[in-house]
Amino acid sequence: MAAAENQATPADVKAKCEAFRAMFKRLSDEVGKVVVGHREVVDGVLICLFAGGNVLLEGVPGLGKTLLVRTLAQSLHLPFSRIQFTPDLMPADVIGTNIVMEDPQTGRRRFEFSRGPIFAQIVLADEINRATPKTQSALLEAMQERSVTVAGQTYRLEQPFLVLATQNPIEQEGTYPLPEAQLDRFMFKLVVGYSQLGELMVILDRTTGAATPEVERVMDGPAILEAQKLVRNAVVAPHVKEYAARLCMATHPGGQFAIETTNKYVRCGSSPRGAQALLLGGKVKALTEGRYHVSNQDIRAIAGPVLRHRLILNFEAEADRVDADAIVKEIVEKTPTEPVAAAAVA
Repeated sequence: MAAAENQATPADVKAKCEAFRAMFKRLSDEVGKVVVGHREVVDGVLICLFAGGNVLLEGVPGLGKTLLVRTLAQSLHLPFSRIQFTPDLMPADVIGTNIVMEDPQTGRRRFEFSRGPIFAQIVLADEINRATPKTQSALLEAMQERSVTVAGQTYRLEQPFLVLATQNPIEQEGTYPLPEAQLDRFMFKLVVGYSQLGELMVILDRTTGAATPEVERVMDGPAILEAQKLVRNAVVAPHVKEYAARLCMATHPGGQFAIETTNKYVRCGSSPRGAQALLLGGKVKALTEGRYHVSNQDIRAIAGPVLRHRLILNFEAEADRVDADAIVKEIVEKTPTEPVAAAAVA
């Protein structure tokens, strides 16, 4: 915990936690005015927002992925841009390019950088897997370093910065697999499923009637940055930190904490970014429940969205029709929460 936080009284910390919890719920409710159901998906997106991570939303067309992102942008007082990814999209269409400008008085020419749509604070990368890997890679620096480099010049992106990408299932025609390096830069991968009967009835009422839900703006950039600072200062006990690390290491085939299923079906496991995402997401999860400390249950609750896209499965997994979600679920069930002996870690 930072020195400033150490000086705060327990009452101050509790008040901040309650304020964060109320703001999180209000933001979730505002999105819920337009997006029917999918509460876990909405909460997952908000967890990434306050943890400073990017989100990948996967689902068949028409389930409201783009609508969710647009609604979130409406509820936040931040610049928003939408990039429609297509096979002919080029990297310069995303990050921008240097163009030749001529001074009408002197006739002299110079290069001037024209910023692309990535220079927003909430960026919707719509149907990201319809663009070629070359164009997808144009997002890598922005997603990790929060900057863009063109012709040797680096431009910093304004904070907070959030990329929300949507993709159709990879088995559909006209799609390209996302490079593993890019998948790893998404904090969560959230799967958007079909609506239930009651939810679909509400959707029909809202979309075929005359009334249109009005979304109020809840937070601006400074408020989000302040909330992110609170999240960073949340307390993580050593045994919880160790549990997150062991969950991550349990995805490494042949590793010290790998389970039998990992060794059988996983070709490559999670990077350290997975453990970082478990801790940051766990901190937000704890704050939404009014706690300033992270528990093992917080880590377990977000293990699926954090790890599902970080496992590269082998051919045997495909042959046996075993998916990443099933493997992550088994890892969570079989990885003990009790800390291991110091000798076992060495």
